[in-house]
Amino acid sequence: MPTFLVYFSITTNRKGAPDSMLIVDTILIILLVGVDQFIKHAVVANIALGGEHPLIPGVLSLTHLRNNGAAWSILQGQMWFFAVIAVVALGIMGYFFWQYRRDQNHRLEELGLALMMAGTIGNFIDRLTQGYVVDMFQLDFINFPIFNFADSCLTVGVILIAIGVYLADRREAK
Repeated sequence: MPTFLVYFSITTNRKGAPDSMLIVDTILIILLVGVDQFIKHAVVANIALGGEHPLIPGVLSLTHLRNNGAAWSILQGQMWFFAVIAVVALGIMGYFFWQYRRDQNHRLEELGLALMMAGTIGNFIDRLTQGYVVDMFQLDFINFPIFNFADSCLTVGVILIAIGVYLADRREAK
C-alpha cells in the first residue's frame, strides 16, 4: 500500500492507549524538518553564497541565498518579529492539530497541519541559529522567488487544509 494511503488508513486507538496518529504525525514532522535541514546544510556546504547549480537545465536550479525576511524577502531584518510569529503560529497549529488527531474525517487537515508545522519549525531553526533562512530552489522557467523545502511544506500544507475544509463542507451539506 502506498505510504500516502497508509496515513489515511491508520485508525485511532481506544481511550487511554497511545494515539497512533499523533505518533505518525510527530515522526512525519521530525522527518520533514530533518530533510529541510539536510538540504540547507548541503547547499551551504557545496554552493557559494549567490552561486547557482542547474539541476534540470531550464527548469530548476539550486541557488544559495540568504533570506533575512519572510516570503519573497518581505520585512527584511525583522528576525524577532518572525520568531514571535512562528511561536504563536505553532501554538495555534498545535491546538488544531490536537483537535483533529482522533477525527478520521479531518485526516487531510491533520496532514496539512503537520506539513505546516514542519515548515514553520524548519525556517524557525534557521532564524534562531543563523539570523536568516537559507533558500535554494529557483524555478528557471518563470520569474518566481527562490524558496526552500520548508516553504514547500508550508505551501502544500495550506493547500491540503483548504481541500480538507472544502471536502468537510461538502460532507456536512449532504
